Amino acid sequence: MKRFDVLLFGVVTILTLFGLLMIYDASSVIAFNLFGDKYHFIKDQIVWVILGFCMLYLCSLIDYHKLFNLALPLLLVALGLLILVFIPGIGSGAKGANRWIDFRFFRLQPAEFVKLELALYLSAWFSTKEKGRFLAFSLLIGAVLLLVMLEPDMGTASIILSEAVIIYFLSGGSVKQFVLAGPLVGLVGYLLVKIEPYRAARLTSFLNVDKSLTDASYHVKQALIALGSGGVFGLGIGNSLQKFAYLPENVTDSIFPIIAEEYGFIGASILIILFLLLVWRGFLIAVNARDTFGKLLAAGIVSFIAVQTILNLASMTALLPLTGVPLPFISYGGSALVVDMAAIGILLNISKQGLK
Repeated sequence: MKRFDVLLFGVVTILTLFGLLMIYDASSVIAFNLFGDKYHFIKDQIVWVILGFCMLYLCSLIDYHKLFNLALPLLLVALGLLILVFIPGIGSGAKGANRWIDFRFFRLQPAEFVKLELALYLSAWFSTKEKGRFLAFSLLIGAVLLLVMLEPDMGTASIILSEAVIIYFLSGGSVKQFVLAGPLVGLVGYLLVKIEPYRAARLTSFLNVDKSLTDASYHVKQALIALGSGGVFGLGIGNSLQKFAYLPENVTDSIFPIIAEEYGFIGASILIILFLLLVWRGFLIAVNARDTFGKLLAAGIVSFIAVQTILNLASMTALLPLTGVPLPFISYGGSALVVDMAAIGILLNISKQGLK
């Protein structure tokens, strides 16, 4: 494919512009109530979208092979930023979580950058054959997950773990190693849920949601009400009732129920099809890449985008316990959008150098 990947770029552009529309739609009420300006959120997001497309363009121009030697330095920078989150006066928190670095005029979420830098580092590392790397791999991922879980951010930790396992497996990792490590990972996950009351409450709500809606958490109930209210064709653009501060986080993590409420089953299905096209195109690029580094890097990028999309949609439809991860390219937020756009730029460069 010695040309610009129009399909991948087109899908990402449609998702991003639709995200702008929905952010304005979903946020106008709460933005006016909180800031006296119904355009508050959309003005911020437009800036991030412009920066995101600039990153996409720049990353699409840079030969992805040049990133090979930058893999380790960039990972160290990402880990350093994760540590800065916990330093008073530098780290910034909200709702009991310390996930941001406050630069005064904007806030940065390092965990978002770790997803891309880890894909880059693991792809560079695993593109060379070596034996006995499972222990070193486990220690690295364990350290990264520990820092992310201390924020705490179990949703992003799940994405990072899934992405790392996929890259390791595609690089020729033994299935036996995953089978042996699986129970330990499951046990650690269970303990992490039990030691935090809010996680245990989310799990209990998830397990009871099919028995009675009254047993579900307020957040889950409002999301399901939004999904049900939309029906087949939806209530129409701008006619959501849940955006009137009924549904929590309706501009960030919970924007999909607003979409389903206004556009119905058909609109929500079209959105999911667009994400499926993106994931399909990403894995096709991975298959057609000229070298192992390109194959693993493309697969790692599309994996963390796909896993994050699945986690968001599944938690908003009560198929998984509620977790706080944004919907890629759609939800309000700068760090996630810029990182995702940069990742797509790298994918475009790999595609341009790939085989037909």
